[in-house]
Parts: sequence; structure tokens; C-alpha cells
Amino acid sequence: MTASVAQAATTHGGGVRLVEFEVNGARRTVDVDGDPAAVDVLRDRLDLTGTKLVCAGGVCGACTIQVDGEPRVSCLTPAARLAGRRVTTVEGLSGHPVARAFAAEDALQCGYCTPGFVVEAAAFVDRRRALHGTVRPEREQIAEALAGHLCRCGAYEGIFRAVAAACAGDHDTAPPGTAPPGTAAAGPAPIGSRQAAVPRVEAPEKTDGSARYTTDLHPEGLLEGVIIRSPHAHAHVRSLEAGDLPLVPLLPPDGVVRYVGQPVAAVAGTDRAAARAAAARVTVDYEVLPAALDARLARTGEDPPVYEDKASRKRAPGSGETPQLVPARWRGNLRGPSAMSKRPAVAVRRIQEARTQYPERVVEGVFTTAAQTHTPLEPHACLAHWSDGTLHLQVSTQSVKRVAELAAERFGLPPERVVARAVHVGGGFGCKMGLTSDVVAAVELSRLHGAPVRVVLDRDEELTDGGYRPGSRIRLAMAVDAAGDLSALAMDADSDGGVSVGGSVAALARFMYGKAPRRLRDFDTVTHQPPGAPFRGPGGPTMCWALEQAVDEMARRLGQDPIALRRRWDGNPKRHALYDRAAALPLWSGRRGGTGRFRRGVGVAAANWLYLLDPVTEVELAVEDGIVVARCAVQDMGTGSRTVLRRAVADALGLHEARVRAEIGHSDTVHGPTSGGSRTTPSLVPAAADAAARLREALGGSDVAARLDAAHGVRVTGRRPRDHRGFALPFTLGGVAIGRGFTGSVQVAEVEVDTRLGRIRPLRVWSGIAAGRIHEDRLARSQCEGAVVQGIGYALYEERRADPVTGRVLTDNLEDYRIPGIGDTPEITVHFHQEGFGHVPGGGVGLGEIATLPTAACLANAVHDATGWRPYDMPIRPDRLLEGLGT
Repeated sequence: MTASVAQAATTHGGGVRLVEFEVNGARRTVDVDGDPAAVDVLRDRLDLTGTKLVCAGGVCGACTIQVDGEPRVSCLTPAARLAGRRVTTVEGLSGHPVARAFAAEDALQCGYCTPGFVVEAAAFVDRRRALHGTVRPEREQIAEALAGHLCRCGAYEGIFRAVAAACAGDHDTAPPGTAPPGTAAAGPAPIGSRQAAVPRVEAPEKTDGSARYTTDLHPEGLLEGVIIRSPHAHAHVRSLEAGDLPLVPLLPPDGVVRYVGQPVAAVAGTDRAAARAAAARVTVDYEVLPAALDARLARTGEDPPVYEDKASRKRAPGSGETPQLVPARWRGNLRGPSAMSKRPAVAVRRIQEARTQYPERVVEGVFTTAAQTHTPLEPHACLAHWSDGTLHLQVSTQSVKRVAELAAERFGLPPERVVARAVHVGGGFGCKMGLTSDVVAAVELSRLHGAPVRVVLDRDEELTDGGYRPGSRIRLAMAVDAAGDLSALAMDADSDGGVSVGGSVAALARFMYGKAPRRLRDFDTVTHQPPGAPFRGPGGPTMCWALEQAVDEMARRLGQDPIALRRRWDGNPKRHALYDRAAALPLWSGRRGGTGRFRRGVGVAAANWLYLLDPVTEVELAVEDGIVVARCAVQDMGTGSRTVLRRAVADALGLHEARVRAEIGHSDTVHGPTSGGSRTTPSLVPAAADAAARLREALGGSDVAARLDAAHGVRVTGRRPRDHRGFALPFTLGGVAIGRGFTGSVQVAEVEVDTRLGRIRPLRVWSGIAAGRIHEDRLARSQCEGAVVQGIGYALYEERRADPVTGRVLTDNLEDYRIPGIGDTPEITVHFHQEGFGHVPGGGVGLGEIATLPTAACLANAVHDATGWRPYDMPIRPDRLLEGLGT
């Protein structure tokens, strides 16, 4: 390092502290008054936004930089400590083999964590190759090197591949025909661009840090907004006093707050520190009221009511896709039952008779699940500004079109006067599908100040009020007849989603294992806790946790193979193919049990899921300068919508994909689907095919490529056609149609159980998926692998906890709220059965949800196989396992 670079912090005239250091080869000088963290200086002052701030506690690794070649988390590194040092951010590694490997091996999904992984992996690869040359590392060595990093999408299998490939030298040179390293991937993609060499269109932007998320945008004159939140679980707000400080109230109409962390008001400042100082000047006068914080008491009616009247109940938020579709009684804080039963009286009678006469034919149990928090690594965020009467939103959302529609309705604007953008979205998993408090606060503050305002939730806010899968308590009884066939099923499910309602757990058991009578009842237990939100297969993993363990227990009692019993009970031919393949796995017939400290077990579980779609999806194609531009108001939160759209159009037109550009994430184009409910791809691909057929017709010939240069300005719009046999219902629910047929999943997992420490280590998972044609194999596999990882988190680690006295969420950071890391990832094999959806245009349906439904139950059955102990409570914590084993 030169002497001119290696300078200590200095004090400038006026007392301003300055530090000079080298960043990506350039010398920079910044002031460090107030002792900012390195991440703040890099992002806010040097505009190096590839470095992401996620946890602010050194837990997730997203903000990793290299300081003199060594990885360091910049959220815990004072900027003053960079004086005289050589700093490398992800932007400085765009030509590194690791960056190319991550793009080529699809080692990412939403991409928000990717820069931190790339920076850490680059240091590991450089060190390793200096010592060992181009020898591929073992899986465990990669996991150890990247142990300080988290990917909520669960893209770890791709990361293993990318790091191993980079170590082996597979990506030392750019593929032939690609653009030079560091070339911006935004804008029109010329023929031979680097986009054509990667599985995911935007992968180069996400690996070199140039992808801009809502949290990265910083227009001129930006103000930062913060939300003032209630410190009480239940209170009436008598007044808000802010003096001459501009303030936006965010209270419900009755002025009552019903959970700790509920938005009360919002203020803005020139930066977050100024906004927080302004918030501290606001005085809120609360009349504190008794709170219902214990779900057990809430079920009995002993706690004070959360909603006092019918009007307030109607405003209750929903924790499911269709929160109050089925009317249900309220009795104090208990809502329900809502029922999806089938001959319920017969089911109850058969179970009662079997209990008395043939108790060995009845399996009963009470199963519980903890709440699972979404915690996407990009938190809820919105940047709002007004221009000539039009509201512009840059928002991290799963539904750019819906957000624009809801904003127009909320703020009294014509729909054409609201324009929403979501170019890159750092994860969602179901919690970013509505007009959330960050959007409302940003819009109102922007209108109040006449300036652009950005509201970004801190990690503690995200983990408190960002949404979660409700906890549950399920009472199940299952009976079989003398032939061993399912005779009856009863399931009562209590969902604990705080102030939200709409739990749908038991209802989903209607669609599995034939037509036997069943009583299925769902209840909501309402408490003064933050609201739940739809989370990847709402109710599905919870239902499977109970049902699939009960099926396994019944197989044990009947002395039958668990796969064979499921196949006999299950009439779905698509899942039959999966059962047959699963039964033939060496994994299924391999070594099990043991009597020592470490015991191995293998478990199986199955699931199905509704096929959903948006029947009015459109795709617009426009020829611009010899390129076909595909536009749709859809967004990409890591699932690959941009890539799916581009390639669907290219394939249908017979074009090299470099001659097609997909523009998504803009609400002011043709209607696109929400990225939720596994409906994006089955909505988008048929609409793209229809648009391509219309364009081919408009160009008057089959050789589209030859006609493009002379077709500038030609524009067509395609629409999603109806399925060949129509849909399952003649109407839509919230704009969503239910298609005919169910997707299916069968999973087999092997675990190792440490009977001394109570630890469970998943070793291998085989995931069989029946969702018809797979349009993008690599992206689909990544989705399914990530779904397994999230299922592992649900089964073993994730547990949202709150103080039983105050109602404050205790797991409000990523150290206390544990999500799976790369070292928790087993070897995952995904198998696609691509038959059974010939009636669907394009032949394929969604798979993002079905892939996670059976995972937790599959692991539980593997634990039972290893130990003989049945886990009824989830997560399967070490203390629970040891208590169950009597050790």
C-alpha cells in the first residue's frame, strides 16, 4: 500500500473528521462525524449500494466487504477504521470468477444477499486456489467458509455449485460472445450480450451489485420517513402532540391500537437520524387497556375482547389468501368454525365407534406449530413522490398492479394517476401483497412535504410487523376400516394469527386421500399480537404437519410400508408416479435406526395444492429497433418472472433470446399477475404465447427474425386463453381463478439425530414434484430447493416468540430468530413428473408452494423412524427431543 493511501483519520477545519481510503481502486475521502458504520458511508455517501444492510448485527453477511483482502461485515465496522485501508465491495469484483460462477450456476434468487456471498466467496476462492490450485473443495468446507451468510430464498444448492466451480477454474474466463465484465446489464440487450449466457436474465446485475432495489434508490431531495409505533398491546390513543412538526397519523378509525408495534404516526427527516429525532419529539397520550396475550385464555373467553363490535371485526386483517370468504361466528376472541367438511356426522360416528370397538384402528393427537416469520432480506420499503398530480411509487412488492389499484382507491385518485414500480424485489414469500404501512406512510409524508419520501422498515420492525405464518393447535383423529382403508377423518385447527383472521388449515385436508367422510373445522384465536400474513402455501405445511404424521403412525400400526399405504389411499395418478419413484430410491431402503448416540432415520410425506391462475393476464409485444420488447405488469421477487417471460416469447417466435427484452415491474402497462399463490408462471406463459402468435400474424409470415428490422412500431397484446376444460369454479376469488387438478409432491428425507445433544441434522432430501411441464428447469429446481430449505427452518429452528406480559416480540433480530444457513442445507435432489396438465395452455402450473408443504412432516417422520419418538410440537427443538427420549 502506498504511503499516500495509508493515512490515518484527520480533522478538517471546523472540527469535521475526515478519513481517506481506497475503494475498488479509487481513493476516496469521507467525513465520519457521528461515527457512522462503514455500510452507511459506502451506501449513502459513495453510492455503492451493492453492499446491503439487512440485520445491522453482523448475523446475515449481506453487508460483507473486503478490507485489505479480508472479509468483514460493514454494519459492525466503524467507517473511521477504514482510514488508510484498501476496501473492495462487490462492485469491485464484477470480473472475478466467483461473480461469473454465481451468475452461470444460478446461485441466487431474489439477489439481495448475493453481493455479500460473492465478496466472501471470492476471498475464500482466492485463498484456497493459492494453497491448493484448482481442486474442488468439499461441501463441508464451502459451508464453513460461508457460515456467516444467510439466504432467505434458500438458494444454497446453487451457491455450493458456484463456489466449487470457481475453485476448479470453470469460470476463469468469460463465455465466448459475452460482454466484458462489469458491463451494465440494464437496458436493451444486444445480440451476444452476457444475458444470453446465464440461466437468469438479471443475474449479472445481481452478482455485480448494480441491481437497484427500493432500498437503494436515493433521488435528489429525498427525505427519510420513520413510523412511530405503539409500545402497548392494547390502548386508546387520546391525542398526538407534535408541535409544529409535520406528522401523518396512521391510526385505525376507532383510534385503538391492538398490538405492540402497530403504526401510530409517521414523520420524516433529511436522513434516518433526523427522522428518528423528530419521532422522539412526538408525544402520544395512550389510555392503556387490558390485553389478551394468551391464546389459551382467548379460546375460553376469559381475556378482554380484541374487537369490541362488528365494525371493528370487519377491519380485521387477513392471514390467508381469502381472509373472510366463509362467514363464521364470533364468540369473544374465538372466530369459527368455518368448515369444509364432507359428511361430518358420519365421520364423527365412525371415529367414536372405532374408539370403542377397534382402538388400534384409530390414530389421535394434538399437534402444535409455532409462528414462522417471513423476514425477506429486503424489508418492506416504499419511495413515494408526487409529480403533476400523479403519484409515483417505487415499492418492494409482490403485486405492482394491485398496489397501484389499492393506492388509487385509498388516496382518491383516478387509476391512471398512480404509477408503481418494482424493478427488483428482495424476497416476499407472501407478506408483500397489499397496501402495507410503509406505502401509506411514504405517500402521506410525500404529499405533506412536497418531496420524495422513502420509508424502509428496520429489521426489528420487519420481524415484528412484517407478517408471519400463524401458529396453530390441531386436534386430529383418523380411523380406518377392517381392510385398512381410510374410514373417517376429523381435524379441528385453531390458528393464532394475532389480530388477523382467516386461518385455513383443516380445510386443506378435504383434498387428500380419497373421499372418506371428514369433519374439518377451522377456528381463529384472536389476541393482541401483530397480524399474520399469507406465507408460501398458507395453511398447507401446517396441515401436513399433523395429517402426514398421522398417516405414518397408521402405517406403523397396520404394519404397512408408509409409501405403499399412501399410494393405496391416494387416487391421484400424478402422485402415484411419484410414490413409485420414491419407493425405488436407495435412500428409502437404506440404513436406519441404531442404538448409539447418532441414529439415522428416513421419513416420507406427501401433499397436494390447488392450481391457481390469473385469468385476465396480458402480455404486450412491441417491436423497437429490431428487438421484441415484452411488457407485463408482473414483478420478479426471485422466482424468475423476467426470464420466464423473455424465453417464452423467444421460443414462441423462434428468436434468439437476445432479440427479446422483458420489461416488468411497471404498473402502467398491461395487466399482470401477483407473484403469489403459485399463479405467476401459469398465467404469464400462455399470455406470452398468445401475444407471440398475434405478432407473428401481424408480421405476415413465419420468419419473424427476418422481418423485425422493418417492423418498428408494430404492437400487439396477447391474453391468457381459458383452459381446455374451463376452470373449477365459474367465478374468480379476488381476481384469482381455481383451475382443474391439483399439483402433487412426495418427499423423502434422511436425518441424523444426536441423542445426547438433541440435534437433528438433515442429510438428504428427495423432492418429487408433479406440476406439469417445467418451463425453466434451472429456475424451477432452485425454487424447489429453496422451498425445502424453508421447510427445514419451519421444522427445526423458526419460532416467533413474544413476551407473555407485554406482548412485545422478542425474536426481533436475526440472531434470536433463527433461519437456516448454508450449513443446515442437506443434499437436495428434485425430480419433476411433467405429465397431467395437458388441459392447461402451456402444459404447466405453479410449483413454488407445493414444494414446501410436506417438508416439515417428512422430517418429523424421519425423526420418529430414527428414535421411535413422535414430535407433536414444532419446531423440533433439542430440549423437546431430549425430553421425548427421556434423557
